[in-house]
Amino acid sequence: MLKLKSALSAAAADRLPEQAGPPRRFHFLNEIPTMSTTPLTRRGSEKLKEELQRLKSVERHAVIQAIAEARAQGDLSENAEYEAAKDKQGFIEGRILEIEGKLATAQIIDPATLDADGRVVFGSTVDLEDEGNGARVTYQIVGDDEADLKLGLISISSPIARALIGRSAGDVAEVRAPGGLKSYEIIGVRYV
Repeated sequence: MLKLKSALSAAAADRLPEQAGPPRRFHFLNEIPTMSTTPLTRRGSEKLKEELQRLKSVERHAVIQAIAEARAQGDLSENAEYEAAKDKQGFIEGRILEIEGKLATAQIIDPATLDADGRVVFGSTVDLEDEGNGARVTYQIVGDDEADLKLGLISISSPIARALIGRSAGDVAEVRAPGGLKSYEIIGVRYV
């Protein structure tokens, strides 16, 4: 990038005298957009692909049929079924775009192939002990779309996951929760 900017500055210096003046600036060089990746486990990626397939093959066709039936009823200006079907269509199309975007930028991580030297990373399963009451819990750190606390799957962007990332067995992680500050000792880290 620096070489390119230097070359552009040199080219500007070689302009003819009648073109003298301040060198032209190429602002686009500083504004190259970067695509962020979406971390997903293999299971999470498959779940999103299944949802996308269902939305495209079942839900989309059902809402098109509902719109056609509502149109057949006549006056669209006061047709609640038509408005509801159009709203549902907008939701479905938006969700399709969202899933396609996530899958396009997905970084699929298979926890079984991780080797993080016992540190907590995305995809790892962590055994914790609450230092306040001694309760033990097990969580796997997964992507935002995969999170389900009932199944022990916590989002990478959750406060507890952020507090655990980079730590190892024996470390204590402090988490700011709605109920106050909680301390968890990491009992074990597994990559399964």
